[in-house]
Amino acid sequence: MAEAHTIQVDIVSAEGEMYSGVAAVVFAPGTQGDLGIYPRHAPLLSLLKPGEVRVQTPDGAEHQFYVGGGAIEVQPHKVTVLADTALRAKDLDEASAQAAKQRAEEALKDKSGRITLAEAQAELARAIAQLKMLERLRKTRG
Repeated sequence: MAEAHTIQVDIVSAEGEMYSGVAAVVFAPGTQGDLGIYPRHAPLLSLLKPGEVRVQTPDGAEHQFYVGGGAIEVQPHKVTVLADTALRAKDLDEASAQAAKQRAEEALKDKSGRITLAEAQAELARAIAQLKMLERLRKTRG
């Protein structure tokens, strides 16, 4: 059983477990708006949009992850993030994100039908979310 002022957090993706530990608070990009989850939160299921998941530990440290979408399950003493794709913030690559954004924008203009409009829009949303997260990280570090 977790201590009353912490919540167990597990972040997993197809690539494997990204994080497992206790937190004082978790922030996640829900499809209906950003979520702030504290210990003893009411049960909740939500889809996630591409963006940043932040885990603040009881000692004040912060762990940041990029998720490409997925789902989150919240119980009073446990948060589980099931991400389509996940990267630690330190592993984000701006050049790759810019290239993905450019490919998605070109695909949106391409009417030959090699990829669907929905696929191109989803790729563009993921690339933009990564770039926004990188920009925010640069501001907090510099």
